[in-house]
Amino acid sequence: MRVIKRSGEEVLFDAEKIENAVRKANVATVETARVTEEKIKEITANVVSRCEKVKRALSVEEIQDMVEQEIMAQDAYQLAHNYITYRYERALVRKANTTDKQILSLIGRQNEEANQENSNKNPKVNSTQRDYMAGEVSKDITRRFLLPKDIIDAHEKGIIHFHDADYFAQPMYNCCLINLEDMLQNGTVISETKIEKPHSFATACNIATQIIAQVASNQYGGQTVTLSHLAPFVDVSRQRLRRLVTEELADAGIEVDSERINRIAEKRLKDEVRAGIQTIQYQIITLMTTNGQAPFVIGMDCQKL
Repeated sequence: MRVIKRSGEEVLFDAEKIENAVRKANVATVETARVTEEKIKEITANVVSRCEKVKRALSVEEIQDMVEQEIMAQDAYQLAHNYITYRYERALVRKANTTDKQILSLIGRQNEEANQENSNKNPKVNSTQRDYMAGEVSKDITRRFLLPKDIIDAHEKGIIHFHDADYFAQPMYNCCLINLEDMLQNGTVISETKIEKPHSFATACNIATQIIAQVASNQYGGQTVTLSHLAPFVDVSRQRLRRLVTEELADAGIEVDSERINRIAEKRLKDEVRAGIQTIQYQIITLMTTNGQAPFVIGMDCQKL
């Protein structure tokens, strides 16, 4: 005879497993309500006989139902109760969180699956370790509750790869297109603090990097920004610098024409634009988000600056 395991695999029927399960339940029964060893063997033999009559491979659950019925037929109600309890406890063990080994391998930096899943995370830093540990719990919940069994089976067999299961249990976004224009022109909120529209190109660049960091900390995957949305703030800085140059020259008692003022302002503006772009580059490269990953950013329309 053959038995269909819960995994779907067919294996040879093993009567000894039935006998051992009944024996364990019997040991857990109060001594006055226990059955004899001969009764245990009789219950096992009766189950085997019933299985043989079915003429097909039986599932584990079907066999366990027969065991319960045979125990009840012996009027061993306390034993039946303990067997049902044992059966339930084994089901809980199968459904229990299975992340212990994965988490220990993360701490030991030996979990290659986690390391290869997201290459822009440094597995050696504490923030990444915490994120990975949370990710193992998410993967366990995703595997046991959230995804259909056929998807999980295909993933485990390598037919498909279900990416980002370590974030799937949470309501998070993946690969965002950031509306930088709206947040710069109309203001935004970062860490529950209202950020007003910037009054210079340099400030706009700083705010842009903070937005990128916040998005990266609250999503998984990359993000795309249109850097040309910074372009209007070049003129904002131009006008501000012209006013400053005019005031500085007036305070110094120097009279110059508007053309000279514009040339000085444009020189300062180029320095500010250069420094602003450098700020974006350096901060994105060196930023480490709260989940331990460097922001993965695609910038578009840079040439318009």
